Amino acid sequence: MFAFLPPPVLGCMSLAVLTLNTIFWCSLLFAVALLRRAIPMQAWRDGCSRILHTIGQSWIACNSLGLAWTKKIHWDVEGTDGLRRNAWYLVLANHQTWVDIVVLQKIFYGKIPMLKFFLKQELIWVPFLGIAWWALDFPFMKRSSSVRKDFDTTRKACERFKAVPVSVMNFVEGTRYTKAKHEQQESPYKNLLRPKAAGIALVLESMGEQIQSILDVTIIYPQGPQDIWTFLCSKSMEVKVIVKQLPVTNEIIGDYLENRIFRKTFNNWLDSLWKEKDQLLESSIHTSNISAMKG
Repeated sequence: MFAFLPPPVLGCMSLAVLTLNTIFWCSLLFAVALLRRAIPMQAWRDGCSRILHTIGQSWIACNSLGLAWTKKIHWDVEGTDGLRRNAWYLVLANHQTWVDIVVLQKIFYGKIPMLKFFLKQELIWVPFLGIAWWALDFPFMKRSSSVRKDFDTTRKACERFKAVPVSVMNFVEGTRYTKAKHEQQESPYKNLLRPKAAGIALVLESMGEQIQSILDVTIIYPQGPQDIWTFLCSKSMEVKVIVKQLPVTNEIIGDYLENRIFRKTFNNWLDSLWKEKDQLLESSIHTSNISAMKG
């Protein structure tokens, strides 16, 4: 609708729409979160949590609508059929840019429960968003040199996730992909960083019997990934997403911290997923390069 505007103006308008939308819905989230804490009854708190999730989903829907007004995005999405809004999922994805979060929220809206991320403790101070993440029970992770302490924090978060259907989201690489990080890690994959297995292993150990399936997501930007400001200023964009639903089997549920044999088995399983994801990304890059040469 507003794609005719100059990119900087379009970016400012997109940012304004997202900011106003966030302030409005975050105010509601904060109010309901305070009501939830005011009455120490589990049934009351579970009911408030459901209301908070509904508010959070409305926030996501309005964000998507606002972006649709300011830019044309061509979506090519595979593998989201048959998903359920009242089930528990573990969502794994590659991570290239903050735009990934917008993409995931868009493609899964109305199909699965709200995505919940593990966040760094410092992010609670982000204006409005920190309040929203706190109200929605996003788990905050403190920087700790103790693996056991990190596991305890994750386990407590998983206990809270059992009350209301959620989609536990994990960017398995732990950070956004860059060539510098890729070289520093000496990653064996062409287009991915090394995956970190411990977090998702613990989620499966704590909630494996409850999780409906694992959603292995590969996010591809045929024109290359964009930072968030470039994305807001852009008039059009192509996004390709491939979702694979994987079963939760006994082979991937176990004591990752103490059982060396299981740890090796789990790492091999995750490595096979990452090799396949790397091939999908490499194939997409090759196809995009051919199309650019023909163009």
